[in-house]
Amino acid sequence: MPIFGHISYYRPGDVLDSRLALSRAGLHRPTRTGVSGSADEGAESIILADQYEDDDFREHDLTYSGSGGRDPRTGRQTAHQELSGRNLYMHKSLATGRPVRVFRRVAVEAGFGYRYEGLYRVVAAVHEPGKAGFQVWKFRLVPVVELGS
Repeated sequence: MPIFGHISYYRPGDVLDSRLALSRAGLHRPTRTGVSGSADEGAESIILADQYEDDDFREHDLTYSGSGGRDPRTGRQTAHQELSGRNLYMHKSLATGRPVRVFRRVAVEAGFGYRYEGLYRVVAAVHEPGKAGFQVWKFRLVPVVELGS
């Protein structure tokens, strides 16, 4: 059952040392994929891990590239993305307006960790040429402004 919003005592700025740690804490259940959720309810969490060249993390919003169309050996975009699989999760989040937990891969003393950036909402989705020239789903997310913050 997906959980939308903060989980337990974890708050923005917290860093966990691995995807397995995120999964065990219930923050981002899959240990390999970048989107957790379902096509029926939407995305509950995403990870920006510097794997898609069209991802862009900015101060007031972020662009999260959809999944699919990448060569599994090189990681390069080699085909168009479709509105299927995890891209449907993100598109459903656009429709529902539910918050999405965002994590970002960051450098830490021991290599890499995953920092909780906070809650975001999907506010737009476009299917357009990415940097490699193939049609890519791009989802724009903005931070959720919480009372008392």
